[in-house]
Amino acid sequence: MIEIVQNIKEKAILVSVRMKDASAELVREHLDELEMLAETAGAETVLRITQDRDRFDPAFYIGKGKVEEIAELTEMNEINLIIFDDDLSPTQTRNLEKVINKKIVDRSGLILDIFASHAKTNQAKTQVELAQNQYMLSRLTRAWTHLSKQYGGIGTKGPGETQIETDRRIIRERITHLKEKLRKIELQQTTKSSARKNLINASIVGYTNAGKSTLINCLTDAEVLAENKLFATLDSTSRSLDLDKGKKVIISDTVGFIRKLPHNLIESFKTTLQVVRDADIIIHVIDITNMFFEDHIRVVDETLAELKCENKPQLMLFNKIDALKEKQRLDYVRNKYPRCIPVSAQRGINISGLNSELLNFYEKNFGINELEIPLSKSALVFRIHSLAEVISTEYDENSIIIKFRTDPVTSNKIKGIVNDAVNKK
Repeated sequence: MIEIVQNIKEKAILVSVRMKDASAELVREHLDELEMLAETAGAETVLRITQDRDRFDPAFYIGKGKVEEIAELTEMNEINLIIFDDDLSPTQTRNLEKVINKKIVDRSGLILDIFASHAKTNQAKTQVELAQNQYMLSRLTRAWTHLSKQYGGIGTKGPGETQIETDRRIIRERITHLKEKLRKIELQQTTKSSARKNLINASIVGYTNAGKSTLINCLTDAEVLAENKLFATLDSTSRSLDLDKGKKVIISDTVGFIRKLPHNLIESFKTTLQVVRDADIIIHVIDITNMFFEDHIRVVDETLAELKCENKPQLMLFNKIDALKEKQRLDYVRNKYPRCIPVSAQRGINISGLNSELLNFYEKNFGINELEIPLSKSALVFRIHSLAEVISTEYDENSIIIKFRTDPVTSNKIKGIVNDAVNKK
């Protein structure tokens, strides 16, 4: 007997609010992105609804009449999932569920669901669970409404209230445990990264689905999963790239950024995003085929600022030029961003341009130094080994000639240590 298992997709309605200052094209693009998020999570979008408003309704997010209309549509079309393009308050979620009587999910909840399904490693699973618990903590009133009947009077204050407080305590304890677990993972990563401190570190960032994983695969044969899905990869991947003889750079890929990314996710994924903070240079990958690519640039820049990485050297890589139909857009990009590098990571077009820029950065910031140390101060050799990549060590009767490679700051530090030791009586 053969059993055929079918994965039945949930049917969904997408809901957004268009404010006065937002164009119809931008709202449509936001909904396109939300639909792609829904598809990534395993839902099929049946209807998309947008309401023009001056402000969000504090009780329902959208107007009460529109809520009742959606309730009718769910029955007519056998829909069981309503996805909102912004975060909902616990009150809004509770009110919507009462009227519509279907599953209500906001944007943060949807992204968290995707992250949970894509988390493969222990680190990613821990980070997602932490974000989920932080997200859930403020929404417990909804989770326990079935226990919070209030009749008034003595002795009726409630199992609901008691259960909510108990659950909050359990979640807070779990959050503390997960944070400690992530702290230990971070310490392990710091130990690993210390072995690479004498190499140039380049971190690939970009809006989700811009082609970051495809780029690192093209550069290093990393075999990172590259799919046309949002958040296909969550864990950072680091590989070595040979720029020239003896000149290497560590390339790191990490989770993609997206507009309205839940703050809890950024907080939770700081361990993964540490590779961005540790980077000497950032490679910002932009999908040039997306008509809202400048909005994506803004989102990435804002996220980098939140990570305190906005002042790091940055290479702007405009990807997917092979799929670009509007060739005038490439002219526009070159005029506005004169130092940008147009590439196709998929087809390997102009990857040499990126390698040249990385090599220039390497030679400017990571030179070879040579020092002569008195033989009587041979202990300094061990100190230099701990601070830089030693290329060669030659001994003669009176001195030691040591060549090492490092960045200018560390080079000056080593020279200062040697001078102090030599001049010390």
